[in-house]
Amino acid sequence: MLAVFHGCICGAGKDGRCGAALPDTTRSVPPLCAGIWKGADIFIPPPCIFPYGMSPCILVLNDQSICHDLKGHPESEQRMEQIRSILPGGRIGLKAPPVSMDDLLRVHMPEYLSRLEDLSGRCRPGGVAFLDSDTYVVSGSWDAARYAAGAAIAAAEEALSGRPAFAVVRPPGHHAGPVYGMGFCLLNNVAVAAAWSLTRVSQVAIIDWDVHHGNGTQAMFYDSDRVLYCSVHRSPFYPGTGRREETGSGAGEGCTVNVPLPAGSGSDAYLQVFQEEILPAVCSFDPDLILISAGQDPLADDPLGGMNLEPGDFGLLTELVCSVARKPPALVLEGGYGPSHGDAIMEILRVLDQWV
Repeated sequence: MLAVFHGCICGAGKDGRCGAALPDTTRSVPPLCAGIWKGADIFIPPPCIFPYGMSPCILVLNDQSICHDLKGHPESEQRMEQIRSILPGGRIGLKAPPVSMDDLLRVHMPEYLSRLEDLSGRCRPGGVAFLDSDTYVVSGSWDAARYAAGAAIAAAEEALSGRPAFAVVRPPGHHAGPVYGMGFCLLNNVAVAAAWSLTRVSQVAIIDWDVHHGNGTQAMFYDSDRVLYCSVHRSPFYPGTGRREETGSGAGEGCTVNVPLPAGSGSDAYLQVFQEEILPAVCSFDPDLILISAGQDPLADDPLGGMNLEPGDFGLLTELVCSVARKPPALVLEGGYGPSHGDAIMEILRVLDQWV
């Protein structure tokens, strides 16, 4: 696991939070009281769970994800079933509406959206089409993708209101670009949330710790000085982008930070990247909101990742991000296909539940 990091990371931000010492991870986390799991709506919480001053993390789930499913594919509804099986009761949840076309058009071109909707609409029940060799579309894919993007916006809205939130949704999104879907991704959920947030705040940072580079997210904001995109990812690896030299263009020069790591990288390498590159970049940018493309496929037991992190490492990465955030972060699920994926999500929630 990552070693606990204490001390100043960089200069203070607008409210002095950036650069503060990390919370002590040895303190106990208050136990969750029993609640009632209600499926998509999501949880019915008990009257009082958390001590004064704490903001329990809000979960936003996508009850339409079951409509985007292909048995035997790594990115199937089985991922959600595994995550749901480990989540405790007593957690506050939201049911978000599907994303509007106006919100989608901030990052996706209309011709791609029309093509995706049409392709999904033409699929018969049980039928399947492909955007590429990896990315399937079935009859329910368009609706499932719209609800996933809507959940990402809901998570961002919660974070802006002062409560950490995690959109635990599928299909994932960070490979989807303005005019294409690829790499299991149909709509770019985190980009949609970032663009929506920019109608309310000045600057947004996206931290992407998925094992794959988020080429779609990078493409959408590559020339923008209002979005900082930071990615730590395996390289060489799919999709072949994310070199250090890719730093943005035009007004966005310097607003893209790529840190490629070799296969097999573990806790020490990730900690060094966050301490020396990602967190200083975030502090310098001083965003109003931090979004995390939370792909837990760098886990050692992930069949697609080839990295060497443990579930607890994701809790500590979350804690590092929180230590420099002016507002609580909003997370959006990306990849994660191994048996300990749910455990990693629980470690993330453990930290977010302690946001003060």
